[in-house]
Amino acid sequence: MKISTRGRYGLRAMVDLALHYEKGYIPLKTIAGRQEISEGYLEQLFAILRKENLIDSVRGAQGGYRLSDSPENIEVGKILRALEGPIVPVECAANRGDPKCQRYSNCSTRSLWEKMRHSIEEVVDSVSLKDLILDNTSNDKS
Repeated sequence: MKISTRGRYGLRAMVDLALHYEKGYIPLKTIAGRQEISEGYLEQLFAILRKENLIDSVRGAQGGYRLSDSPENIEVGKILRALEGPIVPVECAANRGDPKCQRYSNCSTRSLWEKMRHSIEEVVDSVSLKDLILDNTSNDKS
């Protein structure tokens, strides 16, 4: 499984919002500049994240974006699923399976893919934005 720029850039931008959570709404231009992401692309990502209720926005001179909840309450898995879709190494490992696959009911490798999906989900669902910030600050002190 490979995370696209949507997932990587979106997660970086969400960590940026988490780092500045106490400051309230932050202009898109500021986030884009700090993260070296084009404003247009970031705007597309934020539209998705806003639709999924992960961020809030306000228009106008004092407007911008902020997290819809505190950093400790937003898991990486929610962000990646919003931007990337289901977290699966192959389609047949999705929770519903892939009935289009002719080998689905008699697949010798499906259990491996399902274990991989489960392991990845456990990791991304156990890490919050706050955890990422704390991990980063502890690495800076090493």
